[in-house]
Amino acid sequence: MSFLDCSCISHSQVQPMDIEERYEDTSHQFRSCDGSEYTLQGPAGGDDITGLSPEPAHYQLLTELGKGFNNLSQVSMARHIPTGQLVAVKQTNLDECTEEELLQLMNEVLLSRLFRHSNLLTSRLVFCSSCQLWVLTPLMAYGSADALLRTFFPDGMSESLIAYLLHGVLKALDYLHRMGYVHRGVKASHILLSEEGRVYLSGLHSVYSMMRDGKRMRAVFDMPHHSPALLPWLSPELLRQDLHGYGVKSDIYSLGIVACELVSGRVPFQDMPPTQMLLQKLRGSHCCLLDVAPFPLGELGGLKVSRSGVDSGIGESVATGSLTHSATAPPTDRPQSPGPKNHSATLHSLVQLCLQQQPERRPSASELLSHAFFKQVKRHTGDSFLSLMYPAVPLSCPEDRPVSSPPGPTRPTPPSATAEPPEAAWDFSD
Repeated sequence: MSFLDCSCISHSQVQPMDIEERYEDTSHQFRSCDGSEYTLQGPAGGDDITGLSPEPAHYQLLTELGKGFNNLSQVSMARHIPTGQLVAVKQTNLDECTEEELLQLMNEVLLSRLFRHSNLLTSRLVFCSSCQLWVLTPLMAYGSADALLRTFFPDGMSESLIAYLLHGVLKALDYLHRMGYVHRGVKASHILLSEEGRVYLSGLHSVYSMMRDGKRMRAVFDMPHHSPALLPWLSPELLRQDLHGYGVKSDIYSLGIVACELVSGRVPFQDMPPTQMLLQKLRGSHCCLLDVAPFPLGELGGLKVSRSGVDSGIGESVATGSLTHSATAPPTDRPQSPGPKNHSATLHSLVQLCLQQQPERRPSASELLSHAFFKQVKRHTGDSFLSLMYPAVPLSCPEDRPVSSPPGPTRPTPPSATAEPPEAAWDFSD
């Protein structure tokens, strides 16, 4: 049954999608690996939007934040007029979706109603108006990690900020894996940050269940229908599509790719043709961190800034850490080489563990949470997080921006605060 066949969709009036009345919330029945009950957490206090009204007329669209879902969805900042609360609204024209895309949307909505975790971005308010599907989420004022890389950290983030982001992602993955799901879409554009400093993992439409007839499968064999842009983050066993299948450790490999992406601002393997990328991964070639002085541009090759949120990703950037060079980019198109960095031994260890060729040799998300690299996260509170984000600034309502800025260092304008936001400033696709 597609969205168009669903009785909750009316072309004459707006009705909320009361999915919880039709599907039992069984998330409380899951237990952790040691047999103890796993604590389910709801959204943070400032990010709870469940009390808002499901009426399009009650929302004022302010600024377009980006595109999503194969460019079928438009994501905008909006204000709930009765309360003044700022939210993110994703509007999708259901008439333009294929049957398969409608099923993906349905899957995302259902899972959003089942999952309860403070580091998962779920859609708690969904309704339809005519043929438009409205999905409301809390506003992520700092946008995605991918947008931060492209706008504020083109040569990579600090290790403290990387640890802060990956720690939040690991907590979300640990929850998903314990619930019996594999994410299959972990990348920087699916890592979002709220103004309060909370890390969220999005992209639930790619999530796949490993439960069959009440039992958890050791491996699954479904090949996700992703655009080629996501291939650099996918694990070798998922791309191999053999009788061994893949499991939750596939997400750990993707996390290692994300770590390399955050370190350098460039996506490993992304400059390769899909066939060459597949061969490199199956042969065991993996990324490593470059602790070197800047290369001459001729030796460094065509390094380009991460474009992880763009659907035409293959061929648009290069794998910094894969040690694969490309001379195809014209010299004028090549950005400056990154400055020398001395990465810590714990960061090297984390990346090496995540990118193990054999899935069984990779640690679980729960085990990685206790890795030495994340000890520094305990030192940071919500206030100290803001110091890690400098020079990035949170999004603000265009009408709420002060006429004159207070004295202090000049900060770049956030990407979605301009009249024409850059491409994929806040990516919701793939």
